[in-house]
Amino acid sequence: MRTNIDLHMHSLYSDDGEFTPTELVEQCHNANIEVMAIADHNYVKAIDEAKEAAKKYAMSVIPAIEIDCVYKGINLHVLGYGIDYHHPSFNKLGEDILKQELLLSDIKLEKTNALFHTQLTREQLLSIMPNGVFTGEAFAQALLEDERYLQLEALKPYREKGERSDNPYVNFYWDYYSQGKAIYTKVNYPSLEEIIKLIKSHGGISILAHPGNNLKNQFELFDEMVQLGLDGVEAFSSYHDQKTCEYFYNKAKELNVYYTCGSDFHGKTKPSIHLGDCHCNVEINIDLKGLAHDE
Repeated sequence: MRTNIDLHMHSLYSDDGEFTPTELVEQCHNANIEVMAIADHNYVKAIDEAKEAAKKYAMSVIPAIEIDCVYKGINLHVLGYGIDYHHPSFNKLGEDILKQELLLSDIKLEKTNALFHTQLTREQLLSIMPNGVFTGEAFAQALLEDERYLQLEALKPYREKGERSDNPYVNFYWDYYSQGKAIYTKVNYPSLEEIIKLIKSHGGISILAHPGNNLKNQFELFDEMVQLGLDGVEAFSSYHDQKTCEYFYNKAKELNVYYTCGSDFHGKTKPSIHLGDCHCNVEINIDLKGLAHDE
């Protein structure tokens, strides 16, 4: 089910995003999205441009960010909505994480070549990620485009008609570079408690992003997070099947917290995900006063 509200998408200010903020606004308009939020990874650089571009279409842009953090050893993504996005704390957070990721890029390159017996070079990765942050998605693109590895068995699931070909780049990331996988490299993220405090201290509300993906078989942890001050959950997500959507929708109502919807649209790294496709089957009314920061 498509909706006219999409509170989770990424611009090129995310390492795995593709489009400018203005392009996202135009695409949202074409998709009949009326309320949108660009929630870039650990940065808020897209919001001013998006708000300006949205004036042309009388669309609402809610200030947002998606922050990496940790709870009980589990890497999570927390969405912050309605934040004072001009406060330097948010982009500083992004710069701190960027420094770590730059240091880990060469390690990921070594691990990738060792695991797959390939010979990717820094130059190949830099042609895809000029900022020097080599993401799992970038490795997927480099390997899939390299003619030397057309017959590489490990890549077959990600090629056309393969079982992981719906979103080949991000699936490759989840299969090899995410927490607990063979090429995972640890970034020291802030704690969930710290991020809840940061978001609240700058006027925002904290929402757990796509919990069906990050919590997997530990859904009960969400109740604990609410006790710590988490304000809600992204119940409706492109990552969730209907059962997971219903679980977190009902849990949000039970705990009297926010429930939101978001496609997690990125562009080329997730080609099967479209703006407005949030797997939402209920009516969602957004309280703009509650979510948007008064400038």
